[in-house]
Amino acid sequence: MIKNSLLSLGIVFIIALFSSCDNNRFFEKNKELVNETWNYKNKLVFDVDVKDTLSSYHFFLNLRNRKSYPYSNFYFFFHSVSPNGHAIKDTIHCVLANPAGKWLGSGAGDIIDNRILFKNNVRFAKSGKYHFEVEQAMREEDLPFILDAGLRIEFAGK
Repeated sequence: MIKNSLLSLGIVFIIALFSSCDNNRFFEKNKELVNETWNYKNKLVFDVDVKDTLSSYHFFLNLRNRKSYPYSNFYFFFHSVSPNGHAIKDTIHCVLANPAGKWLGSGAGDIIDNRILFKNNVRFAKSGKYHFEVEQAMREEDLPFILDAGLRIEFAGK
């Protein structure tokens, strides 16, 4: 009984240690997709409050898929709206597997985790609330074997 409690306490400590060491993260949120399927109408929405307009940031797509995912790549639309209402839409292509079919992300078992850089050294022009949307653009209504997806923004200089 005491061994199990100590083991559980040790695991919690290790998880807390690793999660607190992420000094580069400015924002990160992932959203689970129902039935491991991403419908093209399901836009993932993220609102981010920005105060620092001097620092540079890197933008990443977090994507978790099963090895059963039928493609070696992934396209998505990235919508951004600044505090003054200026809107931009980008189309981003991500390579998830090499030509031989080996997955490029990390993972264990059947699940592959990808953190894909898609904007590098970006500065926010204004402080305030930014609205971001991520939308799958694979020309398939229901994209299977996607467990969750999210947005990560890191400080570029740390």
